[in-house]
Amino acid sequence: MFPFSAVVGHDDLRLALLLNAVHPGIGGVLVRGEKGTAKSTIVRALAALLPELEVTKGCRFGCTPGTTDCPDAPHNGDVETRPAKLVELPVGATEDRLVGSLDLERALTEGVRAYQPGLLAAAHRGVLYVDEVNLLHDHLVDLLLDAAAMGRAHVEREGVSVSHAAQFLLVGTMNPEEGELRPQLLDRFGLTVAVKAARDVEVRTEVIRRRLRYEADPHTFAQQWAVHDIELKDQIAQARAILPRVSLPDSELRRIAAVCAAFEVDGMRADLVVARTATAHAAWRGSERVEEADVEIAVRLALPHRRRRDPFDEPGIEEQQLQDAMDQAREHADDDPGPDDDGPGGGELPAPNEAPQGNGKAPDKPAPAPDPAFKARLLQVPGVGEGAPGKRSRARARTGRVVRSSTVDGSGLHLMDTLAAAAPHQLGRGRSGPGLVLARTDVRKAVKEGKESNLVLFVVDASGSMAARQRMSAVSGAVISLLRDAYQRRDKVGVITFRGGAAELALPPTTSVDAAATRLKKMRTGGRTPLADGLLKAHHVLEIERLRDPLKRPLVVLLTDGRATASGLGGDPTKDALKAAGLLAPQAVVVVDCESGHVRLGLAAKIAEALDAACVTLEELNADRLAGVVRAA
Repeated sequence: MFPFSAVVGHDDLRLALLLNAVHPGIGGVLVRGEKGTAKSTIVRALAALLPELEVTKGCRFGCTPGTTDCPDAPHNGDVETRPAKLVELPVGATEDRLVGSLDLERALTEGVRAYQPGLLAAAHRGVLYVDEVNLLHDHLVDLLLDAAAMGRAHVEREGVSVSHAAQFLLVGTMNPEEGELRPQLLDRFGLTVAVKAARDVEVRTEVIRRRLRYEADPHTFAQQWAVHDIELKDQIAQARAILPRVSLPDSELRRIAAVCAAFEVDGMRADLVVARTATAHAAWRGSERVEEADVEIAVRLALPHRRRRDPFDEPGIEEQQLQDAMDQAREHADDDPGPDDDGPGGGELPAPNEAPQGNGKAPDKPAPAPDPAFKARLLQVPGVGEGAPGKRSRARARTGRVVRSSTVDGSGLHLMDTLAAAAPHQLGRGRSGPGLVLARTDVRKAVKEGKESNLVLFVVDASGSMAARQRMSAVSGAVISLLRDAYQRRDKVGVITFRGGAAELALPPTTSVDAAATRLKKMRTGGRTPLADGLLKAHHVLEIERLRDPLKRPLVVLLTDGRATASGLGGDPTKDALKAAGLLAPQAVVVVDCESGHVRLGLAAKIAEALDAACVTLEELNADRLAGVVRAA
């Protein structure tokens, strides 16, 4: 394994991991960065630095000696020492693998209900590492949230009821280009660090040199850095010993509260994480008292991801904002509130610069600033699919509610129906002991129904007929709302715009919805309306995506006023648009009628009829105004 101390650069990441090793209560680290920046290498090297653990000998859950609420209790009292574990959770792991499940071998052969621990049990008192954590399935994210919040894993399934300790250092790595992380899980990470490849030639040269040396002779390379790793390991042990004696003065508590208030973070978790991190940093440098420098470092590591209130907000804290907040907080730290004082308030950060707004009237102008976004109504693909887990449309899935059992298809064992199928035959099969005599024909699989994610393809009319009436602002707001909805439901999204003489694939289908929002803000408006070209472009994109992922069902959202004033097919624009609609008709389509004014021509409704699609207005997309769910016809 590549030594921790041999990693070049990434000082913030190294510090964040070491502080968590000193104080596991900080809550873990999220590592954001581009590919090829040694994220996984440095995380895997951390385990070798963690102090060894005293555990109850023979306990499958790695319990601290003397623990009485362990499923394996009572223990025999023997104690052993072992290294802390680094347990990796694969993105494609099943729920059974994470939380554990019924021990089928013992259940079927001995007739007893026995629990087989999962990865949460293995990671107890160690490190749980999730590579590409942003791609983790939602049902696994929910389980991680529960365990991280309570420090225990509760298993209620297949007749087994077990609760065991699951306290671990959660470390996740992700590439933002592949999609963002759910806000609920994002907040569970104590610290976050953004890593980038160095642009300095000397640094990059040293990275290459060390990597090549390691690949040539890993053992010798590790020995050369062993002394440095041992020094770090000893420093972690010393800091852990100092940690209980570290004091956090009231002045620094007020500083922490003021900075968190200035950044307007939600809830109180941020304040607690900053306090724990500052305490750990003081212990790391050998001090028994938290100072302002400790708080500043803690704020730099603990607050960037908590300022992200929207999937389209840029994460991170600008240096000037941090210094302004620290300056404001210094006044609160110097105050000595009396008994009638309400306590420290929070300064306000400077308002972020607003993006320039175009008027949307003339051709080739930027789109007007979008109207405020809203909570969008749920658009669904009809039927039952088999796509990747998500939160949009119905699907047969590996998780979810069990709807029936089957001898042919399904996910996992339907225990009760299997036992019921075998029970009538036990006498004829000569059963004489506690075990159950099974035949292959007895096995029943559980057919489960959950939710899937979809490919949501936005086809947006950006022509002059939209911009001239200042409708583009409302359309942009609607698309932003739908993109936020797609982010929450783990969809893949793509954006097609059509204006002037042709349609353009503004954003190839991706899971990064913030990229879609960025492209939307840069969208140009004006010119004629090649509606047929937009529909044909959508058909072409869906054909390509079907080859890449046949199970991901598409949902096309067409935003238009229905006008067609140009066509690349050389015929009548309106007739060409209706012909193109016929090609797209087999797909699930929702037409959003963007026409406004007292007199409406209803052209979008005619397009929707040709597409065999539902037609809604911009106003009807707002779930706060009208109740119900729009389903694609």
